[in-house]
Amino acid sequence: MNTVGERALVVEGGAMRGIFSCGVLDHFLAHGFSPFDSFWGVSAGASNLAAYLANMPGRNRKIYLDYSLRKEFIRPGKFALGGDLMDLDWMWNITLKELGIDKEVLRADPRPFFLGVTRQDTGQAEYLTPHIDMLVETMKASSALPVMYRHGVDLEGIRYVDGGVADAIPVAEAIRRGVTKIMVLRSRPNSYRKSAPKFASLTKRLLKDYPSLIEPMLTRHLRYNAALTLINNPPEGVTIIEVCPPENFSLKRLSRNADSLEQAYGIGVVAGQEAIERWKQEPEESLACCSSAVEDQTNG
Repeated sequence: MNTVGERALVVEGGAMRGIFSCGVLDHFLAHGFSPFDSFWGVSAGASNLAAYLANMPGRNRKIYLDYSLRKEFIRPGKFALGGDLMDLDWMWNITLKELGIDKEVLRADPRPFFLGVTRQDTGQAEYLTPHIDMLVETMKASSALPVMYRHGVDLEGIRYVDGGVADAIPVAEAIRRGVTKIMVLRSRPNSYRKSAPKFASLTKRLLKDYPSLIEPMLTRHLRYNAALTLINNPPEGVTIIEVCPPENFSLKRLSRNADSLEQAYGIGVVAGQEAIERWKQEPEESLACCSSAVEDQTNG
């Protein structure tokens, strides 16, 4: 508990929408900004944090704007035949081979890095701080969204799926462990609230082999919206700085449009500068996330 410290950075996932937080984090790296005691990432947010902690600016930008747009990654035909829609195995193998990840820099940083995952056998959230040699597979597990990546990821005998199923924005867990000042990097506008699933019967059918995941998948919106309520109404003594895209941000989870992705990255860079300024002001209360600077970038 004591190793978590008082200041945390929490990064939401969101598949291709994660390029926004990628831009924010690259700006942090460019300005040597890392005042946090612990780091909490889920799904794409965990991968973005790994590149940030490895001090590799531009690494994940290339993944979003190059590797994620290749035909090998999203494969509807394979999915229709019972395979995975997102080929995470191909993605992880090729990016590690061609881009790498600086394990020495990661190993030298003593601050804990929590990766949010969901146990496939119970549907419960876990927050793993893996040994550096297990980091890559844990990142994959945190991104393994049920249905899109069908079988989960085995980590030392236990199978895990996307952390967003059980806890997409682990602010409550960070507070529970003693954090009192949190910056949250979102992938949705401030006004967004998740709706109940429209195709519950289809979800049940697709997850029939993993019954413990059915209820968590059908109730994701409740936990997600509860996290947003907490962000906007933190307990006494806790400050939360929320950094999110502007209200007209409409990037899709599986967007394949390079221009839209590039623009979203640029919006994140602008938001990164404002996030630094807001952190240094040490606000007493949680703040609205959408700024005039970000709005101007988007509208321009």
